Amino acid sequence: MFYKRFYLFLFALALITPARGQSAQTDLKYTVSMPEPAKQVYKVKFECNGVNREWIDVKMPVWMPGYYQILNYADNVSHFHVQGQGTDTVKWERANFNTWRIYSNRAARLTITYDVKAIRNFVATNFLDEQRGFIAPTGTFMHVDGMLGQPVTVTIEPYGKWSRVATGLEPVPGKQYTYAATDFDVLYDSPILTGDLEELPSFTVKGVPHYFIGYKPGQFDRTAFISELKKVIEAAVDLMGDIPFKHYTFIAIGPGGGGIEHLNSTAISFDGTGMNNPESRKRMLSFLAHEYFHHYNAKRIRPIELGPFDYDKGSRTEMLWVAEGITSYYEAFLLKKAGITSEADVLKKFEHHILNYENKPGRLFQSVSQASYDTWADGPFGRTGDDVNKTISYYDKGPALAMLLDFRIRHESANKRSLDDVMRTLYKEYYQAKKRGYTPKEFRTVCEQAAGVPLGDFFEYIYTVKDVDYPKYLAYAGLKIDTAAKPAAGAWLGISGRERNDTLTISAVDWESPAWMAGIRPRQILKSIDGKPATMQSLRDIAGKTAGSIVNLQVIQDGTLKSFPVILSTNHTRSYAISRMPNANKLQAAILSSWLREGK
Repeated sequence: MFYKRFYLFLFALALITPARGQSAQTDLKYTVSMPEPAKQVYKVKFECNGVNREWIDVKMPVWMPGYYQILNYADNVSHFHVQGQGTDTVKWERANFNTWRIYSNRAARLTITYDVKAIRNFVATNFLDEQRGFIAPTGTFMHVDGMLGQPVTVTIEPYGKWSRVATGLEPVPGKQYTYAATDFDVLYDSPILTGDLEELPSFTVKGVPHYFIGYKPGQFDRTAFISELKKVIEAAVDLMGDIPFKHYTFIAIGPGGGGIEHLNSTAISFDGTGMNNPESRKRMLSFLAHEYFHHYNAKRIRPIELGPFDYDKGSRTEMLWVAEGITSYYEAFLLKKAGITSEADVLKKFEHHILNYENKPGRLFQSVSQASYDTWADGPFGRTGDDVNKTISYYDKGPALAMLLDFRIRHESANKRSLDDVMRTLYKEYYQAKKRGYTPKEFRTVCEQAAGVPLGDFFEYIYTVKDVDYPKYLAYAGLKIDTAAKPAAGAWLGISGRERNDTLTISAVDWESPAWMAGIRPRQILKSIDGKPATMQSLRDIAGKTAGSIVNLQVIQDGTLKSFPVILSTNHTRSYAISRMPNANKLQAAILSSWLREGK
């Protein structure tokens, strides 16, 4: 962020201290300019001095930590050029998809220049237009292979009259728009936004300033919003008992979707739409609570695979159900503790997670640990577009299991310990003391130490597709859950459609529905129903028939018109509604009260 505030003298001293194993003369610095933003191209200059090798490889990461997908940033690079001292051009060649090999012949100074296309407005990619520029550092800054631990500085040259820069990086004293990182992990974890930006009122928590700055945040009651946001942040800090940074910045990139956590900032899509509506504001505050809590859980309390990062391949872990799922779990309680949501809101949130998980056939095929590991291929919400979705989302099963784990720990410890204690222990023992992430075995050990008993039966839910015994675990907190299957109204065919230009395409077929069992699949064309042209209305009308009736469908499969007689049936659904038991005992009542953050 562009500050009119004091700078940290000790940090500035650290910047001039060479990384272990590197020459004291090594100097790495970048300049990013945007002289013609309408062309949506950043111009990057990388001054690489003092490396002194026969040849060096410079690499562009293929992903951004926090967004577990390969993004192929190197595809956006063009006009790569290397200059030595004076005007000498240095030979180079493309070594592979994300590596450029420079035959530097031990040159003391190299200036590497390249363009970066910036056309996708998303929190993990570069974007530039005539109003603002968002710099995704992993998609902008190349690094010298083997020198990720080296300090680096970045200078931004904003376009025209732009005067604001928002970032979590430390400003270099006396140099406008120049920022420093102690190593590339810090640089790659610090997005940058510049442009016609606005700043909302700042606030402090335990003396640490928190800023909210972005592009066109919209018109709403900013004071009320910031007041509520501060309460959410205070709830997070009270829970963990520590703030591991000197300042924090919410970087709002404008309308769109998504948010990504970083060490002392988060990049979020935000345009203020609906922020004067209480329910919309709750959803946004929940989203911000999630991203903020990530600076504890994911960035510092982290699976051991998530740091040091593999910027060439990505870093797979089976523990995203903890890093993401447990973070989603705590969203509910940060807002509840802040006085923004009610008990009903909390229970409804977990009903929603359970419904989303239980209503997917993927629960029969994929464990939550597999979903964590396979997110690189499947995506964070599971695969879409398959005939049957055999994947799940750790954003649904993760928080649901976190709730059960919390209840189990509270029950076994007579409400003396909870999942909160697990998170604090992981923070202190692994992040602060051991300065590393935890293994799956270590996570389980900490949970069992908090509970005081083995938790093998619970951890089966992590590594298998075993049916979850919700009633057993919710009863620990004096809660009940409606898992009874009830018949839905109307006859059930199991087809969803999409109509366009008088063509009805089958968009989805329910798993093991009458249509599925007959052999009908998504992406096929539904031509007729009972001899009449198929329309969305005639498809909807099938629900008005009686279960056991026969409906005759004509469907185009692989270019061939086929007939399918289908016997309609009754669909059975479960509500998973959660409510209080009428006669909870003393321990159950105490667990529920403390879980809901009552009287704290």
